[in-house]
Amino acid sequence: MSEIKVPAMGESITEGTVSRWMVKEGETVNQGDVLLELETDKVNIEISAEESGVLEKIIRQEGETVEIGETIGTLSAGSGGGSGAPASEPAAAEEKKAATPAPEAPTPTAPVAAAPESSDSAKTASPSARKLARERGIELDQVQSKDPIGRVYQDDVKSHNNQAPAPAAPPANKAPAAPSAPATGSSTYTKPVERQRMSRRRATIAKRLVEAQQTAAMLTTFNEVDMTAIMDVRKRRKDKFKEKHEINLGFMSFFTKAVVGALKKFPTINAEIDGEDVVLKKYYDIGIAVSAKEGLVVPVVRDADRLGFAEIEKSIADLASKARSNTLALSDLQGGTFTITNGGTFGSLLSTPILNTPQVGILGMHKIQLRPVAIDAERMENRPMMYIALSYDHRIIDGSEAVRFLVTVKELLEDPESLLIEG
Repeated sequence: MSEIKVPAMGESITEGTVSRWMVKEGETVNQGDVLLELETDKVNIEISAEESGVLEKIIRQEGETVEIGETIGTLSAGSGGGSGAPASEPAAAEEKKAATPAPEAPTPTAPVAAAPESSDSAKTASPSARKLARERGIELDQVQSKDPIGRVYQDDVKSHNNQAPAPAAPPANKAPAAPSAPATGSSTYTKPVERQRMSRRRATIAKRLVEAQQTAAMLTTFNEVDMTAIMDVRKRRKDKFKEKHEINLGFMSFFTKAVVGALKKFPTINAEIDGEDVVLKKYYDIGIAVSAKEGLVVPVVRDADRLGFAEIEKSIADLASKARSNTLALSDLQGGTFTITNGGTFGSLLSTPILNTPQVGILGMHKIQLRPVAIDAERMENRPMMYIALSYDHRIIDGSEAVRFLVTVKELLEDPESLLIEG
């Protein structure tokens, strides 16, 4: 029999959540078959069978938090060994029932004890919390959790008991009819709700965004870009570009190039704070925020300053595809010196992006919209305009520096040919 353990998943990941088991107890698996999916703060990881055999026992259930190296199940070697065991158990039980009735007493208690633990609420509670809730007659789904992912701990149960000791009184009185009477009235009608467990990734995103707002002196400055020149270049070059490079010429390559050019002029915005030190990074790994089914992820385009337009577009397309198919590797997400996020994809006209810590700067793109623009004192034209926003950490970046950085991005975008020279 071999143990199924949580594998090491990178230096920054110490635990995960069992998302779902692909195999049931007693089922036969072959070497390499996926046993379960493990959800971590950054990516979902599939754990496969290291040998062929039968899934003997599932130790940690779906929704439970597990640590690196922890045993979460057992696998017996050989085929059919486990599948025969369930069939032999009823026969053995019948023999015990006929020969010695006494041992039968503890047998039914196992399913009864296991039943509450298999419920949705029990899956998100610690063993000590479940025990205390049973002792005090408290339903776990009524307990408010202070944990970001909704896991109930012993202190949560104690707090609930202190706040609402009343439920303990009705069992003492032998009159259950009294509380049932108001329940039939229209005044006690409960509106329907649906409770969903926050995914580990969503909980991590929430935690990091709150930490960014609490730890950084975050400010946002705005500007607008006339996209006429870029749209003209794309219109004239897109067909030849796609024919040659087999990828569309999008806006992200222009923005990535412009950001790199501006970061070279203002290196503090390509830095991070380490205690009382400022770490200036001499490389340009640009994170591109991508909206996936399970939440926002920020895969990184490595050494963007060394890439051409086609290479940037291909890299972004590949990372976005991985994000949406949930196949990103940890190496795709680690690091990053600056982030670009494009709310315009969803129609956002203006927003204030939150820092992707420990980075100290993030650029927000928005929807391109025709707006009347003064060309000179006498002329007005409708131009495709985009608001851009730079959120920055005011602890090491002065307001003037942030404004000049954003102006540089604007100027490079409004003169696309300069991106080739400045790069």
